[in-house]
Amino acid sequence: MTQKTLVTATINGDVVTFACEPRQSLLEVLRETLNLTGTKEGCNNGNCGACAVLLDGVLVNSCLVLAVEVEGATITTIEGIAPKEGLHPIQQAFLENAALQCGVCTPGFIVATKALLDRNPNPTEHEVRAWLAGNLCRCTGYDKIVRAVLDAAERLREQLTPTAEEAR
Repeated sequence: MTQKTLVTATINGDVVTFACEPRQSLLEVLRETLNLTGTKEGCNNGNCGACAVLLDGVLVNSCLVLAVEVEGATITTIEGIAPKEGLHPIQQAFLENAALQCGVCTPGFIVATKALLDRNPNPTEHEVRAWLAGNLCRCTGYDKIVRAVLDAAERLREQLTPTAEEAR
């Protein structure tokens, strides 16, 4: 019998303590222990990006991170992206640009998009394509996803730009 380790981390704004085996991945703990099933298991070897989360603000594949490594860390999963009252502009842009189909890759793309737009609020199409190269989609192709990311960037910039009336 493997001894479990207690780990405390901030996940989607809540301090959470969980017990895990030293061999368990963060993905496994998120899905099976904490019931945060929005983060998807695609390849389980770091090649598809379906399990992407933000770990202390850095984009990581949760299948490659041991859960014991997140002690004291801050993690944002797909469940932590949207505000309580609706969709995040990134999610809205994905929806309106038809940038999703089966949904397995979508959470990873949205989390990766958030990481990109937090770093670079005005990316070029080339920068978007390069940033998302670690995320695989088997259904939509990438043009709609890239359009959704560029649309989300514009929406977020508009939220930050005061209108003429607000500027007065």
